[in-house]
Amino acid sequence: MRRIFLLLTFGFTSLASGQEMLSYDNYMTWVRGFHPVAKQADITVEFGEMELRASRGGFDPRLYGDYEAKRFKNTNYFDKREAGLVIPTMAGVELKGLVEYNTGTLLNPELEVPEDGLAALGASVNLAQGLLIDKRRATLRQAQVYVESTKAERMQILNDLFMESTEAYWSWAADYQNVKVLEGGVKLAEERFEMVKESYIQGDFPAIDTVEAYTQVMDRIYRLQTAQIKYFKATQFLNTFLWDENNQPVELLESVFPENILDTTLFDYDKESMREYIFRHPQLLLTDYNIESLQIDRRYKANMLLPILKVNYNFLVENINEFQLSPFLENNYKLGMTFSMPLFLRGERGDLGLAKAKINFKTYERDLKLLKLTTKLESEIYNFETVEQQLGIYTNNVNGLQKLLRGEMMRFEVGESSLFLINAREVSLISAQTTLNDLAAKRKSAYAKMLNAAGLGFDD
Repeated sequence: MRRIFLLLTFGFTSLASGQEMLSYDNYMTWVRGFHPVAKQADITVEFGEMELRASRGGFDPRLYGDYEAKRFKNTNYFDKREAGLVIPTMAGVELKGLVEYNTGTLLNPELEVPEDGLAALGASVNLAQGLLIDKRRATLRQAQVYVESTKAERMQILNDLFMESTEAYWSWAADYQNVKVLEGGVKLAEERFEMVKESYIQGDFPAIDTVEAYTQVMDRIYRLQTAQIKYFKATQFLNTFLWDENNQPVELLESVFPENILDTTLFDYDKESMREYIFRHPQLLLTDYNIESLQIDRRYKANMLLPILKVNYNFLVENINEFQLSPFLENNYKLGMTFSMPLFLRGERGDLGLAKAKINFKTYERDLKLLKLTTKLESEIYNFETVEQQLGIYTNNVNGLQKLLRGEMMRFEVGESSLFLINAREVSLISAQTTLNDLAAKRKSAYAKMLNAAGLGFDD
């Protein structure tokens, strides 16, 4: 359920008439603070953090315990018990500590241990495949890259929200100003119609002049209603960017209005800095992080070409205090070695070739993306500067049309002009004023598009 916004404390300027102005800066603060897309952008970083936490779980120490017993026809065949702790490390070495207690009349001789049990402390080391990188370490490094990529994704989402909400505000501001211009035009036409009608009654103007004045009133009312429809739609669209702290959509009251679209705004920007910043554009960073993740996968797949050579070594003691007294590879130890290797390595070579192909594919994609981003930035810079020039030119045009209207009014007062010419001057001026408002909004939106093309938006 949408609610009507009644608060005056969130960046509004209250007027004596009961109206409140919502400034652009306060509107953008509101959007950044409460819009669902802004909150989604912040949540994307949590995705990376949770992925990193999950990948670190591969290095969590593991407690384990095994118990197996067999009794048949009053004979205790065996009773085997083992409990221990396995600690994976970032160096690819697994540390292991365990305690065994095995009994039974038919126990396998190799499982026999002292009466009080046997303790072991050792390690498993990969000497070939898995020495420099393994699945756990590759997953962890990819998760670390993913954390950075979510930050870039968050930045891109916020940048797009900045541009879209900015366009919505200035479109709303221009439509509001156009309604005010056309309301003034209707008021002038109605006043002139009453004046002409009174003059006709007194015999000063012919009847055709009243028809001329009346048609102007009807035409301007039509244009005003068209502008009001456009302003209503702009207001409804603007409302889609307005949410409160309780995640509920809000609507602005009719008394709320934007800042003047024609207020002077100085945009401080450096084209060269923007051209340099394009290399840190979020879209480009996302591709870079993708390539970095693929590079980790390539190193892992290359490591899979090596044979499996794993060594397990355990110190064996009856008492834990005896570990420091046990000589290495002399007595009381358990040693094992595992070796295996496919003869043709077709699966491993295929996986490695696929990983390299993916990197090449993404590299070409990155080059193309950089070109597109650079081209778009140059286009938006040119567009902004051109619109800025157009705004200056059209401002002079409006000033000239105002002077022409004042001159025509002076001529009309001394009988050297006609009502038709005055109406024509007014129509031209009103049309120019609405065009000027649209150009002012286009300039401010063009600035937001230029920032977005450079990979900029909200300051945070």
